[in-house]
Amino acid sequence: MIRRICLLLAAFSLLLVICLPGQAEQASKGLNIGSVISIFSDELQVVRYTVHTEDALPSIRIAHVSDLHSSAYGEEQRELLEAIDREKPDLVVLTGDIFDGSLPMEPTVAFLKGIQGKYPCYFVTGNNEYEKGKKALAERMEVLKKYGITRLSGEMKVIRIKDTNINICGVDDPNAWKDSDDPLEGREARYKEQVAKVAKQAQNGNYTILLAHRPELFDYYCQFGFDLVLSGHVHGGQWRIPGLLDGLYAPGQGFFPEYTGGKYEKNGSVMIVSRGLARETTNVPRVNNRPELVIIDLGE
Repeated sequence: MIRRICLLLAAFSLLLVICLPGQAEQASKGLNIGSVISIFSDELQVVRYTVHTEDALPSIRIAHVSDLHSSAYGEEQRELLEAIDREKPDLVVLTGDIFDGSLPMEPTVAFLKGIQGKYPCYFVTGNNEYEKGKKALAERMEVLKKYGITRLSGEMKVIRIKDTNINICGVDDPNAWKDSDDPLEGREARYKEQVAKVAKQAQNGNYTILLAHRPELFDYYCQFGFDLVLSGHVHGGQWRIPGLLDGLYAPGQGFFPEYTGGKYEKNGSVMIVSRGLARETTNVPRVNNRPELVIIDLGE
């Protein structure tokens, strides 16, 4: 039943897209097959954001990879790896669900192997890293270590890029505590404790980046004055209608979510949400919502 409803909603979204202003003339002439294919395209795209900083930072480029879900991008992940290499980032961040709860992890391993040693790389968990239990989680974290990826688990690191110190903070996904006796409210409380902990560690005057899989708590993150928050999780809200609907549904936010993908600003903090790279594990097609590699340029 749920799948049927989702398919109906997707069809409705397609109808609205066709009938949007500027598309009426094309619709009157008949549906263009190419435009339909583009609506459901899962081809990788590169999306760019610029974040202006009050700090005297040099130009720093970040590649933001989120929600890979063990999806394949060519042989040995060549398409994704080459896209990153072309951007020449100073830093690569992985904001959760790089592994998947149901797909084999070989595509993820190929990706991690491909970025090994090329860039400073930092990772935080998403909900899917915990889907197969503690043993599977431990195996996955060993893979990260093997390829030199630094996991941040309620931690802050000071890194030096272009003669400038930057704070990188990272928190576990709330599912880190799902096997505990805590109810859902207790898990969120532990999560918030981690956020507060890393915020306290970061009080050294450096520009501070928070890696947090879930964007729905942006208001909470803003209380601590993080300069930049990088998140994923919501897969772009599944279906998008440009100019009308920027995401139909997102976990943690429900229908018509506020944070689906893009750049958000509040109380001096900036949050950039990736629409993610998942494609094999999506239950229904992404509509006007292509997988994306996010590139962020920091500087004055």
